[in-house]
Amino acid sequence: MTADPVLLALLAATVLGACFGSFLNVCVARWPAGLSVVRPASRCPHCEHAIRWHENVPVLGWLRLGGKCAGCRAAISPRYPIVEATVALLWAAAVAWAGPTVEAVRLAMFATIMLGVVLTDVEHYVIPDGFTVFGFLWVLATSVWHAIASPDVASHFVAPADAFVGACAAAGFVAIVGWLGEVALKKEAMGFGDVTLMAVVGAAIGPVPGIVTTFVAAGIGAVTFLGLVYPVGIVRARRAGRDFEPPLVPFGVFLAPAAVVLLVTGPDRLRTIAVTLGLVVP
Repeated sequence: MTADPVLLALLAATVLGACFGSFLNVCVARWPAGLSVVRPASRCPHCEHAIRWHENVPVLGWLRLGGKCAGCRAAISPRYPIVEATVALLWAAAVAWAGPTVEAVRLAMFATIMLGVVLTDVEHYVIPDGFTVFGFLWVLATSVWHAIASPDVASHFVAPADAFVGACAAAGFVAIVGWLGEVALKKEAMGFGDVTLMAVVGAAIGPVPGIVTTFVAAGIGAVTFLGLVYPVGIVRARRAGRDFEPPLVPFGVFLAPAAVVLLVTGPDRLRTIAVTLGLVVP
C-alpha cells in the first residue's frame, strides 16, 4: 500500500517544525542575554549537566525525563516542549494551508520568527537583532528567489520591489510614531526593536499592509492592557497597599501575531481594512 504523500508531507513538516522549535528555545533563552546560540552546547543552568542528544529530542525528551534534569533532577520548564509543539503545529499548518511547497516553508519560517519575537518581548521587553536581521534577510532572499524561479505563481509575500518599499515605509512609520510619542510623554515610547521588526513585516507584506499592521496591533494592545492588564494590576496594587505603576507595553507581542494574520489573510481583505482606516482611496 502506497503511503499518502499529503500525510507524509504533514509528518515531515511536523518533525521539522519541532526541531526548529527546539532551536527557537535556545534563541529565546540566549539572545536576550547577548549569548551565542552555537556555543556552549545545551546544558542544565543549575548543575551544568551536558544535555545528551536523546535528552534533547523535541517534546519526547522532556516527557522521557519527566520534566526534570537527568543530572540534578531540577525542574525543566514546560515552556520548552510547549514551544516545540507550537512550532511543529505551525509548520504542519503551513503545509496544510499552502501544500508541500516553498511557499509553505516561507510562511512557516516567518511565523516561527514572529513567535520568537513574542516570547522574548513579553519576558524581556527586547526584540533581539538575531530575529529581525535573519527575518529581514530571509524575507528578501526568498522574495527574490520567488521572482526568479516562479514569477507566475501567486504568493502571500510581496515582490522584491514592494518588499524594499514596505520595509522602509513600515519601519519609518513606527519610528515617527515612537518619536512623537517620546516628545509627548517625555520618555521612550517605542523601542528600536519595534522599528526593526516592522522592517521585516513591511518587507513581507508591503507598505500599506505594513502600516495597517501597526494600527491593528495598537488596537489589540489597547484592548488587552486597558481591559485586562491595567485593571488586574490596579487591584493587585491596592491589595498590596501600594501605588499602581503602569507596566511597559511590549508592542512586539501584538505586532508579530498581527503581521502573521494579515500575511495569510491576503491582499483583498487587507485592502478592505486599509480603506476602512482611510489609508487608501476605495
